[in-house]
Amino acid sequence: MKAIIFAGGTGTRLWPLSRKKSPKQFEKIIGDKSTLQLSVERLYPDFKPKDIYIATNIIYNKIVKEQLPEIPNENFFFEPEKKDVGPAIALVTGIFYRLYPKEPLIILWSDHLVKKTVFFKKIIKIAASYIEKNPQKIVFIGHKPRYPSINLGYIHFGKRIQTIDGLNFYQFEGFKYRPDEQTAKNFFNSGNYAWNLGYFVTTAQFLYNAFSRLAPNIYQNTEKILKFYRNKNFSTILKKYYGKVESINFDNAILENLDKKDALAIIEDIGWSDIGAWESLKEALENHPYENVIRGKVFLEHVRDSLIYNYEDNKLIVGIDLDENIVVNTADVLLITKKNSVPKIKKLVENFQGTENEELT
Repeated sequence: MKAIIFAGGTGTRLWPLSRKKSPKQFEKIIGDKSTLQLSVERLYPDFKPKDIYIATNIIYNKIVKEQLPEIPNENFFFEPEKKDVGPAIALVTGIFYRLYPKEPLIILWSDHLVKKTVFFKKIIKIAASYIEKNPQKIVFIGHKPRYPSINLGYIHFGKRIQTIDGLNFYQFEGFKYRPDEQTAKNFFNSGNYAWNLGYFVTTAQFLYNAFSRLAPNIYQNTEKILKFYRNKNFSTILKKYYGKVESINFDNAILENLDKKDALAIIEDIGWSDIGAWESLKEALENHPYENVIRGKVFLEHVRDSLIYNYEDNKLIVGIDLDENIVVNTADVLLITKKNSVPKIKKLVENFQGTENEELT
């Protein structure tokens, strides 16, 4: 089995730690390792380094190789410019279609937290065994929702189809993008909706054929490129044609248009969290909702439900009488905001473009 970890996001909602030159997946957000390193580490020892592949932008070439020296050089796929996730997955899938067309593969992302790693790997193993026998299927891995999130997508699942080694496989009924607050509550209470993690197990043959049917423009452009795969001119051709592909989200291009009979869903609790924003990071690390989450030199009195991250060793952050705050101190930026104002960070950073603060983005 192969694993592909995508690590090309910019992570604006985790600014000022996450920047264009070094996005969130390369930063030490949890402990002393980046979330990319943790994403690879949690696959061991079930996966060997030779079976793990990393897809990211060419501008992160140096940093990913420094952080993952054990991954073979040929297992890094570098996009020559930033497009949406659809073209990125098409490129990698097209390569796998040529190398391992019927071998199970799992798609993963580099900026998540998974606490129940042993159980997670059991799910991967069982899903892979199913795909080995059913190479023209896709298995989505969803998470039982802990609360009615409006920031996550959802998998709608139906009746149980079968059970393998104690793990239930459910009928797939479709995807729902980020709902409004009332819809999220309805999803949560229904018991038939799970958080969509973006994780799935399938074969390159199935997925690449889906591109040919459902996103022919992406498929045809990708084929122009991959005709030169392993040719000495491949990097030149990739750079020439990759930017011409339409920029479209993978979910919109492929997943939302799949025939439901070709898909199943596994819905479990793997201790997963999307740590793409400061408030979601706090939720992932806290033991109870009102607990403070701190990092670095921090001293607090009468502070509750706050995240205080200090990345300067020679400075102490002191907080008194604070509730529901996010404070992040880096060498050149100090961010102070209410927890429910975190969604505004992305727009603020976008507004820095063309100003004297652009270098801080």
